[in-house]
Amino acid sequence: MIKNPANTERILIVDDLAAFRKFISQILTNKGYNCVGVADGNAALAMLRKYRFALALLHISVPGKSGREVLGEISKRHPDMAVIMITSKDDAKIAIDMTKMGAYDYIIKPVNFLALLVRVSNALDKRRLLIENKEYQLYLEDKVRRQTEKIRKSFLNSITSLVFALEARDRYTSGHSKRVSKMALAISQSLGMARVQAEKIKLAGLLHDVGKIGIKESVLLKQGRLTDEEYSHIAAHSVIGERILRPVVDDEEILRIIRHHHERYDGSGYPDGLTGQQIPRGARILSVVDTYDAMTSDRPYRKALSSQIALDELEKQINNQFDPAVVEAFHSVIREAAERGSEKQSTLINP
Repeated sequence: MIKNPANTERILIVDDLAAFRKFISQILTNKGYNCVGVADGNAALAMLRKYRFALALLHISVPGKSGREVLGEISKRHPDMAVIMITSKDDAKIAIDMTKMGAYDYIIKPVNFLALLVRVSNALDKRRLLIENKEYQLYLEDKVRRQTEKIRKSFLNSITSLVFALEARDRYTSGHSKRVSKMALAISQSLGMARVQAEKIKLAGLLHDVGKIGIKESVLLKQGRLTDEEYSHIAAHSVIGERILRPVVDDEEILRIIRHHHERYDGSGYPDGLTGQQIPRGARILSVVDTYDAMTSDRPYRKALSSQIALDELEKQINNQFDPAVVEAFHSVIREAAERGSEKQSTLINP
């Protein structure tokens, strides 16, 4: 039976001589340590699987698994455990090799028991210091991580607020990002996407137009037809959005959705001319709902189209602008909303 008083540290003694194990154990026990002895390497590994030890006194030449092999297992599976090797040979090369393998120290038989106590104490002190340093480092890393996450979240909230403020300047686009986000989430769920993927698409929907912060207001709010130069300028918003968000959005998939939400299924979109399945699935979803919301919203040059006309237009652009599976899923979402008694799909499209 192994006793484990709360104020002691457990030491494993591995040596094939029973008298040596007993004597070492008695000396260390008298100093307040909790000792256990085994005769071979296999028994040592079994003991390590069963109990937690602070230190092993490990003879290099034991039956079964050798001291070297046991040391290797300890270094790999119990990195916080201190090991003092015992050898009967005064060989500097052996000592160096054992140290390289992870041993804290080594002692030579016959053992000077006063020196042994000092080395055991030093090894355990060094172990405690390393553990404390590691725990402190983990504490600091966790604190930095939490602070960084807090800053990112704050910055992301500020950016989202800027997007909403940007949209609010124009009554024709007010609420657009919220509606796109809501519809994109509904399509993601209809397609059976995992919750984490759907949430990424939902967030990308909120932020997909953040790059318009970098677009000239005169172009952004122009009520007439855009010139080719103005169109190129406003088309840059997807790339600008990716650049704005990269420092604070630690998710490449969300960034790619935002960058590519104006790609077209046939490869004629921007900014990279991706085709078909090359376009991130989330971007293909945003492309459909972004276009639908634009068509069903009032514009300076026309009144909002009806939901049915907008859906018909989406159908016409299947395989040209849109992914057929996404358009089909969107139809399903709209039908389900209508069946719930919402003729204008207000529960789906209203922010």
